Amino acid sequence: MRRALLIAIASLGLIAAEPAPAPDRPLPDAAQEARARALFEDIRCVVCQHEAIADSPAGIAADMRGLVREQIAAGRSDEQIRDDLVRRYGDFVLFTPPLRIGTWLLWFGPVAAMLAAGAGLLFVSRRRPVEAAPLSPAEEARLTGILASEAVRPDADAKRSDD
Repeated sequence: MRRALLIAIASLGLIAAEPAPAPDRPLPDAAQEARARALFEDIRCVVCQHEAIADSPAGIAADMRGLVREQIAAGRSDEQIRDDLVRRYGDFVLFTPPLRIGTWLLWFGPVAAMLAAGAGLLFVSRRRPVEAAPLSPAEEARLTGILASEAVRPDADAKRSDD
């Protein structure tokens, strides 16, 4: 019993939430802060993955916002800041990744998949149905004999609508 209690207490300590990040300190120059906020909208949080760092409450997003503000204050251009973030985190960090050989599948994959599906549907719809060969006179006579004989009986439980 005591052992289970110790395990439960230890697991609660491991599940503790991440501490809240320090509040953002905006840049003193309004134009630089506007530039920073515009960049925040284009940069993906590497933890949340579906949110921009402007909206993410994660600690890493706060660190990334601070890094962007530092680089803007240091006089770096938006492109240099994006390149630095891509160098650190990869193309995934940008909501609009660059167009290059490594990202062709990302850019053109959905279009290629839609074209392939359309071509497949067109191919299937254009195929002619296979027609069965007509019965020979011997096969026709045999079928007539089977249908007329007692070997094929209608279902006794069938209703008139099932015929």
